[in-house]
Amino acid sequence: MAAPRAMALPAPETYVSDTARVFCDGDERGGDGHPRVWIQIGAAGFADCSYCDRRFILAGGPADKR
Repeated sequence: MAAPRAMALPAPETYVSDTARVFCDGDERGGDGHPRVWIQIGAAGFADCSYCDRRFILAGGPADKR
């Protein structure tokens, strides 16, 4: 029997950034923030926050579907 596959869930929030280096502190969630972390958007054109799963997309990059 094959192992079950993990479902890919959409990011709870997505932000488009003009810079490849962004920070996330989870502050817009009604005070349920987390420590500030700096995130580097790589070649895929997006990166996710390891605390809150927010997705940051580089404007004009390969993941920008606007």
